[in-house]
Amino acid sequence: MRKTRIAILMLGGLILAACRQGTTGTAPKSDTLYQTLEITKSDRTLTTGYSAAISGVQTVEIRPQVSGMITDILIEEGESVRKGQVLFIIDQTPYKAAYEIAVANVKSAEASLSTAKLIYESNQDLFEQDVVSEFDLMTAQNALIDAEARLALCKAEEVNASNNLSYTEVRSPVNGVASMIPYRVGALVGSNISQPLVTVSDDSRVYAYFSMAENQMLDMVQQYGSLKDAIKQMPEVELVMSNGQVYEHKGKINAISGTISENTGAVSLRAVFNNRNHLLRNGGSGTIIIPSELKDCIVIPQAATYELQDRIFVYRVIDGKASATEITVAPQNNGKEYIVTGGLQVGEIIVAEGAGLIKEGTEIKSKPAETDTLNTVEGIQ
Repeated sequence: MRKTRIAILMLGGLILAACRQGTTGTAPKSDTLYQTLEITKSDRTLTTGYSAAISGVQTVEIRPQVSGMITDILIEEGESVRKGQVLFIIDQTPYKAAYEIAVANVKSAEASLSTAKLIYESNQDLFEQDVVSEFDLMTAQNALIDAEARLALCKAEEVNASNNLSYTEVRSPVNGVASMIPYRVGALVGSNISQPLVTVSDDSRVYAYFSMAENQMLDMVQQYGSLKDAIKQMPEVELVMSNGQVYEHKGKINAISGTISENTGAVSLRAVFNNRNHLLRNGGSGTIIIPSELKDCIVIPQAATYELQDRIFVYRVIDGKASATEITVAPQNNGKEYIVTGGLQVGEIIVAEGAGLIKEGTEIKSKPAETDTLNTVEGIQ
């Protein structure tokens, strides 16, 4: 019995020691210094990124207007071309022959018309002298009308033949850059070919098309007052290219779709960029960066917060102790800071970092927050 009591006392002592050890390990040390921050107002520029598809301001698929065999290709793939420059030549032999026939038909029709005029004028004189009948005069007049119609038809055929001959020289309708060419000399082509002879993209300027969620678009419109004012007043945007580098020229949003996609619930926008060095190409991709300037706002580091059941909290320092306080923040952030929209007031003191390691009522011995922690860093969300 005595041994049993001794064993129970020893076990109780071990449990008490363990409890004391656990309490000591979780309690904040009295000599721990916490970085604190006094709430003030400041300005921030936040950025938001949107995936974008790049297109030349004008992209033209060039197809032949007449059928025939390609006899010459006068450009290199990827070459810059000028408006009106000859790119391909299609076999001209049958079209030259058709044109020469049309020219000969015009000359023949002109001769027939001249003859018909002489006969009609002669019959007019003879009719006045009662030498020929009215029937003969009307017959001559009809022959003249027929000759005039035949000449008009021959001239139209000549124009058509001339056009077809000119179409054998396939020209670029715009200035731009040529795509790859899927055809070679000797290929038989026509207006119904599945692939164009070449695609020419005018990329002296490029469009970047991207989409924005409906609620973001509404926030933007309400910020500027109207859709039209939003387009006029929105700041210039940047383009992050597919290699991660920022494009050297800034662009401007110049169009916002008037409809919302039923499938995605998003709104399409278009930004335009100068591309004099032709660095951006039709069909490319990138990320549009839209800045958002915020004035006189409360900004705190994200390290000063912790989340609990989708709610965000900070620890205010009240009478030297930590007091949990729920806050509301703007949905847009730079990845390191929150814009506080409610729950904090200017002049209050909060714990600047490590909020998740503190408990309610922890004694706070403060030290100034490190500068690097609180610097503004613009980011992309």
